[in-house]
Amino acid sequence: MAALLCSLQDHRDDVNCLALSDRFLASCSGDKTVRVYSCEDFRELRFSPLRAHAYGVHCCCLSSCGRYLASCSTDARTILWSTGTGAAVAALEHPARAPVRVCAFSPDARSLLSGACDGTVAVWDVTSKTLQRCAKVSEGSVLACSFSPCGQMFITGSSQGELHLWTLRMKTLHTQREAHDLGVNCCHFCPQMSIDGQAVKFRLASGGQDNRLRIWIISQHATAGTRMSLLYTLSAQSAPVLCCAFSFDGQLLNQGELLHTLTQHDRYVTACAFSPCMLMFASGSMDKTVNIWRIGDGNAEACNSSCLFVWTGRKSLGYSRTLVSEWSEEDVSEWLCDEGLEALVDAFRAHNIDGAELISLNTETLTTEFNIESVGLRGRVLRKIKDLRSSLMDSDVPDEFLCPITRELMKDPVIAADGFSYEREAMESWINTPNRSSLKTAIQRWRSSH
Repeated sequence: MAALLCSLQDHRDDVNCLALSDRFLASCSGDKTVRVYSCEDFRELRFSPLRAHAYGVHCCCLSSCGRYLASCSTDARTILWSTGTGAAVAALEHPARAPVRVCAFSPDARSLLSGACDGTVAVWDVTSKTLQRCAKVSEGSVLACSFSPCGQMFITGSSQGELHLWTLRMKTLHTQREAHDLGVNCCHFCPQMSIDGQAVKFRLASGGQDNRLRIWIISQHATAGTRMSLLYTLSAQSAPVLCCAFSFDGQLLNQGELLHTLTQHDRYVTACAFSPCMLMFASGSMDKTVNIWRIGDGNAEACNSSCLFVWTGRKSLGYSRTLVSEWSEEDVSEWLCDEGLEALVDAFRAHNIDGAELISLNTETLTTEFNIESVGLRGRVLRKIKDLRSSLMDSDVPDEFLCPITRELMKDPVIAADGFSYEREAMESWINTPNRSSLKTAIQRWRSSH
């Protein structure tokens, strides 16, 4: 039913988000870059990659007019790029200088949303590149947002597990408490809406940390107001749902029936996007790759209109169900075999290497203790271990090892006057920023949002 067309392997870190239009495919990553490809042959454009963000890029989106690409980052900026030249048209700094986690264009491409870790959402005017309004919408981080197909309202999802529906002037239309246990990771409006008597109805998909994908019906009535009701709860995933998307015709995330599970990615799938004009989609993963798929022959008429696709990684292996720090010696041996490093199993067993010991290995230890003289093999092992360390960022890394500003593992930690430790580069960048608030205030804001 779904055929893999090609696999793009240009990013050097996790792929965090994808955006797909009739002309372009955009991908962003923890490697601080945004990459842009042509949808004709999926070759990277001459001006790609785009480099302007100081930290990892969390989200990217393409405007319906085809002129703009937007990306947002931990550096508190949402950057507007020209899809024609790759030039940065504007750098929109979030009012509170909080890390920006998500961004979305309105259907008419006149407005742009940016949601931040301090629970605020900013609405920007795309034409004038100016801030229209900014308001606190959640006590937690804003991790998801989506415009309705009419463009007159938008929804936000937060780490508190709530979904909030707003007008463009940021008037609350509805609040869905406890939409997902442990937090909302993603949400997406169906491109189509329907009219039932005097009510206009919209479908919304949301995914969360509770491993659930939920389909909601939002009804707007002239006299009864706005209502939101749950249509389906889909539970095929065995891990948090990180991304969800409707197809352009609204049919490929429609019924509560699982028809296809795709397992080609090696690690967790973090991003997915449908083409707006044909049955083609892209998926991105922590394995640093982007896969392009064709559904059927690419025509809507040839595809069963009630298909629901679920993307998973190779997480059926026993060792991958637990945190790396909790792996046993047998888990490490299984991991070595799975990564093509069977030749090292006996040496690792002889040194009683478990998960905690594995992630602490370095070049010197591999050379002197394990007698791995091959530079190539040593480098390969270290790259695999680095990937494991990266996967710990949101799991078992002690909080004191993470910089409060970037939420990344510190490489060069320094202690500030307030007694807390920060990444040197992040603190120097903050200090050198004009019109900054005090670092202590920033940390207090961050603590309150977490």
